[in-house]
Amino acid sequence: MTNILTSLTARGNEKYSDRTALTQRVADRTWEPETWGTLHRRVADAAAALEILGIAEQEHIGIFSGNCIEIIETDLAAYANRAIPVSIYSTSSKSQVEYIVNDAGISLLVVGNQSQYAIARQVAASCPRLRQIITIDKVEKEADDDTTMTFAQLLELGAHATDNCRAEVARRSAAATPDDVATLIYTSGTTGEPKGAILPHSAFDAAMAIHEQRLTMISDRDTSLCFLPLSHIFEKAWTYFCLYSGIVVNVNPDPHIIQRAIKEVRPTCMCSVPRFWEKVYTAIDEKLSQTKGFKKWIFNRAIKIGNRRNNKYARFGLKAPWWTEMQYKFFNHQVFKPLQRVIGVENGNIFPTAGAPLSTNITEFLHACGINILIGYGLSETTATVSCYPATGYEYGTIGTVLPGIEVRIGEDDEILVKAPTVMRGYHNKPEATAEAFTPDGWFRTGDAGYINADGAIVLTDRIKDLFKTSNGKYIAPQAIESRLGEDMYIDQVAVIGDKRKYVTAIIIPAFEALKDYARRKKIAYKSVEDLVRNADIRRMIEERIEKLQSGLAGFEKIKKFTLLPKAFTMEDGELTNTLKIRRPIINRRYAREIEAMYV
Repeated sequence: MTNILTSLTARGNEKYSDRTALTQRVADRTWEPETWGTLHRRVADAAAALEILGIAEQEHIGIFSGNCIEIIETDLAAYANRAIPVSIYSTSSKSQVEYIVNDAGISLLVVGNQSQYAIARQVAASCPRLRQIITIDKVEKEADDDTTMTFAQLLELGAHATDNCRAEVARRSAAATPDDVATLIYTSGTTGEPKGAILPHSAFDAAMAIHEQRLTMISDRDTSLCFLPLSHIFEKAWTYFCLYSGIVVNVNPDPHIIQRAIKEVRPTCMCSVPRFWEKVYTAIDEKLSQTKGFKKWIFNRAIKIGNRRNNKYARFGLKAPWWTEMQYKFFNHQVFKPLQRVIGVENGNIFPTAGAPLSTNITEFLHACGINILIGYGLSETTATVSCYPATGYEYGTIGTVLPGIEVRIGEDDEILVKAPTVMRGYHNKPEATAEAFTPDGWFRTGDAGYINADGAIVLTDRIKDLFKTSNGKYIAPQAIESRLGEDMYIDQVAVIGDKRKYVTAIIIPAFEALKDYARRKKIAYKSVEDLVRNADIRRMIEERIEKLQSGLAGFEKIKKFTLLPKAFTMEDGELTNTLKIRRPIINRRYAREIEAMYV
């Protein structure tokens, strides 16, 4: 049987032909469509060009670019050749790119813009196996560069391929097997160097079938907005599944304009990480805090009815009482739809969300507003999803139930273990790490702690490596606390501290714009952000809000002291991974002085 990804465009072209497969934002409010017929032709031309350039079967090629249609075309052209595309995050440093190019033995690298081209040229000087660079954007080439070509030139090369060349690509496609390696997904490396998870085509074939069984609420009438990096397994696997399902994928090239993009596309589906929805929630909360009188009463009443109708009845597949339903229809028209339109999600079907915990409070609130957040859980090593909310009967505070065809059990230290056809083959060039990643009887160790409740849903506790114990012997799950604090409109980032310490503390990055608005309203004078975070009134306000957010936590879990920093954690400074996870060892080392001051 032909691999799904190898035959994806042929299948789509036969089924949809002139229908739009992809769009891409090319200018303000302008999204350029690409039909299935055009996608199929461009992938065929790119595949022929790769063969002409000497790319062999099961050879690694790299993609180092921000989101664009060409990434998808390159992936599919590689699959047609039985080659192995390897994605590199567009924000990666020279050393990170160099490591992956060397580790994977990449011979051809597709890059996006000028800065990525410059890094690629530096890497090529120290990686002799890298022999070809292809640029998606028009770049100013270095004077001595006589080998780099543009993606347009690559397609032109393929368009003039000989019959023998195209026959060779066809032979390779026909020879593709489920055992072929499809891709390497490099983990973001919260600790240590990144590892390349080897995902065979059989893992993606299984993932497509499994998601088809679980996500019965979607169809080829849906539209998706591609927001997360296509180098992230969540977005990559979701995009493949959308194309496989005939869902139009709208590729957003700039994550910084996502608020504009979502209003322009108004998708029915969009993958995201919790931080996106936390910001949506805090924006609504901020607006509500400035609303008075009858308008505030109406909104609170709407939330009460939405909560009753959606969370008490619809969530369990039950029909709400007549009077509740009638009130909900009124509030949906008057409150929820206008609110959804402001965000850009009024056409929403499902919004898969994973990568970190999203607080139960925010999840319930968004569902009450008619925004169907579909919480899930997965890893690069499991071809994304292991569990997610089912269509009905999902439980808040969980990461959903295990998908069909996947097995989960709880091992030592409450570790979540997985066995499934979607699990990786191992880590590229890392036999010891591969051996450590599996139990003696073949279950993959996720590194996450949790348990399965009486209803079969998984409750995630924290990353085992992130769990710590205070000097009083109490275990702390920092992500759960960080997730709670992330609900607040004045808090942007949090790193919870306390390993082998007497009590829990936190380093907090405030939401600076919200803090400035607060200072203006309260007539707090300041000249700089540094002044703001040192201000006693500001600190007192944050302290009061933290205390409220920690309601219900055990005393030993509560943050006793905190430090406000005037600068956000960033990927560029090495404090965040490419998937925006905190690199705790670096935070602990870089802010050691501030941390020690909280324990004096």
